[in-house]
Amino acid sequence: MIPPSSITAPREEMLATLLAQANSEGARLDTLKAIVEETSELAADRVLVKLGLADANAEEDLGELRELLAAWRDAKSSAWKALVGWAVRAGLALLLIGIAVRLGVWDLL
Repeated sequence: MIPPSSITAPREEMLATLLAQANSEGARLDTLKAIVEETSELAADRVLVKLGLADANAEEDLGELRELLAAWRDAKSSAWKALVGWAVRAGLALLLIGIAVRLGVWDLL
C-alpha cells in the first residue's frame, strides 16, 4: 500500500503555499477557489488512504466488489422468484385437493 505521506505531501505543500499567498496578498477569489480545491483533493486523498483504496490495485478491487454485489443481488432475486414460484404451486395444489374433496373424487379412489 502507498504510504499516506507520499500521496498527501505535495497537496499539503500546495495548500500551504496558497494559504501563505492568501495571507500576504489578500484573499482574492481565484486564490480562495484554489484553496478550496486543494483542500478537497487533500481530504479525498486522505479518505482513500484510510479506506485502503490508495494503492494500484484499488480500481480492480472495486470492480471485483461491484461484480460480487451484482452476483449477490442476482442470487437474492432468483431465490425470491423461486420461493414465490413454490408458494404458488403449493397454493394451486391445495386448491386442486380442495376441489377434489368437494367433488367427492376421494370416494371414487
